[in-house]
Amino acid sequence: MHVHAPHLLPAPPKPHHHAATLRFAVAASASAAAPSAPDRKAVIVGGGLAGLAAATHLTSLSVPFTLVEASDRLGGRVATDVVDGYRLDRGFQIFLTAYPECRRLLDFPALRLRPFYPGALVFSGAGDGEKPSFHLLSDPFRLPLRSISAAFSPIGTLSDKVLVGLTRLRAAATPDDVILSSPETTTARHLEQLGFSPSIVERFLRPFLAGIFFDPALDTSSRLFELVFKRLALGDNALPEDGIGAIASQLAGRLPAGSVRLSSRTAAIDPYSGVTLDTGEIISGELGVIVAVEQPEAEKLLPQLSNSEKSNKKSAERSTVCLYFSADRALVEDPILLLNGSGKGIVNNMFFATNVAPSYAPAGKVLVSVSLVGSFADREDADLAEEVVRELGGWFGAGEVASWTHLRTYRIGFAQPDQTPPTTPAGRDPRIGDGVYVCGDHWCSATFDGALVSGRRAAEALAKDRGLSS
Repeated sequence: MHVHAPHLLPAPPKPHHHAATLRFAVAASASAAAPSAPDRKAVIVGGGLAGLAAATHLTSLSVPFTLVEASDRLGGRVATDVVDGYRLDRGFQIFLTAYPECRRLLDFPALRLRPFYPGALVFSGAGDGEKPSFHLLSDPFRLPLRSISAAFSPIGTLSDKVLVGLTRLRAAATPDDVILSSPETTTARHLEQLGFSPSIVERFLRPFLAGIFFDPALDTSSRLFELVFKRLALGDNALPEDGIGAIASQLAGRLPAGSVRLSSRTAAIDPYSGVTLDTGEIISGELGVIVAVEQPEAEKLLPQLSNSEKSNKKSAERSTVCLYFSADRALVEDPILLLNGSGKGIVNNMFFATNVAPSYAPAGKVLVSVSLVGSFADREDADLAEEVVRELGGWFGAGEVASWTHLRTYRIGFAQPDQTPPTTPAGRDPRIGDGVYVCGDHWCSATFDGALVSGRRAAEALAKDRGLSS
C-alpha cells in the first residue's frame, strides 16, 4: 500500500532563545547529597517537561536550584527506551512543530525531526468475503490533488471535506487569546455545532482526536481542540530521530552540573522548611519550591489542589496502552498514521514507526506501534497482544501479521489530566502559597507546550517574588 510522497514543510528555523548560554552538562547522582553552597536555592520537585522548563529558565536567570526526581531518569512521560536496538517511546506521542513555546525553547535541527504524511489512512472495515477497505485523507492545503481524489470517499460527505478545510483556515487565522477565551463546550458538541456529519466524526475525527486526547467520548474542551487543530494546520507532526525522549534530554543537557538528584522521592513540602524526601532528608528551599509533578502526585503533596479541583468537577480517566511489535517489512510504505474508522475492535490507531524514522529499529527491521485508548486493567499484556494481532490480521491479512514479534507493552495510567469543561488552557497563576509554585500540563493545556509554558511561568514568578528577575 503506497501513498504518493507528500510535500512536507521545511524544518522550523533554529531558535535563538539564549540557546548558546543554556548548554551545560548534567551530573546527576542518585545517592550523593545536594551540593553545599552558601547561596540560597530553590527546589524543583519533578523532572518532567514542566520541571525541566522551570530549571532551564532558572538557569538563564542565574537562580540556583536543586531538582529532585523520584525516578532514575528525567523526562516524566516524555521518554524513550532502547530495547535490543528498537526505540520505544513510552506511549503514543507525536511532536507538533508549530507549538510556539517549543519553537522558542528547543533546538529543532538538533532533534533531527522526521515528519509524518499530512493526513491519515482510515481503515473502514471489511465485510464477509470482502477485502479490507482503506481510505486516504490528506491536508487539502498541502496536498490539494490528493485531497481532490479523496473528496468522494465514504469517510464523510463532500461537504465534510470542504468543512475540514474551512475549519483549518479559521483555526490557523485565529489568535490564541481568542481561542482560549471563546465560549467553551465539549469537542463532540463543538463538532456538531460546526456542522460535521456523524459519518466523518465516527470514522475519522473520533479516532484521530482520541489518539491525541485519549478521550473517545470527545468530552475534551472545545478550546483545546481549536488550539491543537491550529497547531496541526500550521506545522508538521513529527518524531525526533532518537525518540520522543530526545526532547527531555535536550533540556536536561542545559542544566548546571550537580543541580539534579535522581531517585529522590519527595514525601512532603513545607514552604518554611523545604522539601522532605522519603528518606527523611530535608532539602532547604529558601528561594521557594516549584512543584512540577503530574496531577495525582501534586494533589498528594499539596492537598489544597485536590480540594479545589474536585469541588469544581469530577476527574476523568485519560489512559492508554501502547504495544510495540517487530516485523520484517512494513505493510504500508509511507510515514502515515492509520486510524480505525470501522467502529469495531480495540485498536484506535497504529503506524509503522520506521517509516517515519528508520532509526527506531535496527537495520533491516520494522517497528510497529499500536495504540489503545483506555486502561484495559482487567486484561493481561499477553492477551492484549494476541487480540491486537488477530484484529490487525483483519486489516492486513492474518499471514502478514502472524510473523510479528511482540516487543513490549506500555500502560500509561495517567496519560493526560482531565480537560473537560470548564478549563483554563491559558494557564493559572503558579503561586499557591507563600514560596510554593505549581506547574505542569494540568496547570495549563494538556500539551507539550502547556507543560513548557507553565514551567517557565513558575520560574518567572519565583524569580520576580524574590527580586531576582533581570
